[in-house]
Amino acid sequence: MPVDQHIAALLAMAEQADMPPMYESTPDVGRAQYLAMTTGLRSPEQVVPVGSTEDITVPGAEGDLAARVYRPEGEGPFPTVVFFHGGGWVIGDLETHDNMARHVCRGAEAVVVSVDYRLAPEHPFPAAAEDAVASARWVAANLDGFGGDDRLAVAGDSAGGNLSAVVSQVLHAEGTTLTGQLLIYPAVDAEGEYASRVENAKGYFLEQPTMDWFYGHYAGAWEDAKDPRLAPLHGANLAAQPPTVIVTAEYDPLRDEGEAYGEALKAAGVQVDVTRYDGLIHGFFDMGTVSPAAQAAIDETCAKFRATLHG
Repeated sequence: MPVDQHIAALLAMAEQADMPPMYESTPDVGRAQYLAMTTGLRSPEQVVPVGSTEDITVPGAEGDLAARVYRPEGEGPFPTVVFFHGGGWVIGDLETHDNMARHVCRGAEAVVVSVDYRLAPEHPFPAAAEDAVASARWVAANLDGFGGDDRLAVAGDSAGGNLSAVVSQVLHAEGTTLTGQLLIYPAVDAEGEYASRVENAKGYFLEQPTMDWFYGHYAGAWEDAKDPRLAPLHGANLAAQPPTVIVTAEYDPLRDEGEAYGEALKAAGVQVDVTRYDGLIHGFFDMGTVSPAAQAAIDETCAKFRATLHG
């Protein structure tokens, strides 16, 4: 189907703005642009309501990391979800993904711990993966202070979906059982060849040159593109993974690898729900304020994740 009309209008506005592409900028400029495109355009009434929020620190691989805890309304216990933001491991932070974390908190009725892991190129691979694992280990050891019971899950979009899949594999290998994982258009196969990367290489917000720019900053010097900490599709024991919700978008270069990961998990015997949202693009999980179709996809996704976490 054609691109959703509301998102098409957004893409047209972005093109008319005539801003230089991110891949021609520095990481600092890219971070500022992304913050302006997300938090900078969000009005107070568009902030998704939750019960409460609290800024804390959590242990990373090499020091404390900023994090934000989102608590749903009502009485617990609740599942606890460790959330990792997207942005190609180079841009993005707690503020750019504030509303996404709020959607997961409210829609899945879960305590969400959003982690601000170290970014490349200042901290190249495997820094982000190591931070994600270290922070999730700590949350797992302190569940009484979060959701209050033993239900632990991970969630993230794009690069955050990558980190969520990595964390799930590592924690399961260490003996920590997860209740579920939510992977929102995840990047899971660094150098795989997929039709969606060709079909959707230009014109749909996330473009192939930008993906190359992200990867170059994060892991361009890493020799093994199939390292499962970088490409979790190549993990050794996918059969150990928890029930998984994967969402992709029709006009997203990452579409096919996300769906390939779903197929690999199914083949390994994992309970998986994979949904492709036609007419939508990469980043739609933060486009509900401009696109009713995106909001419907967000709501449906969070409801599926809620069913996974609450049984």
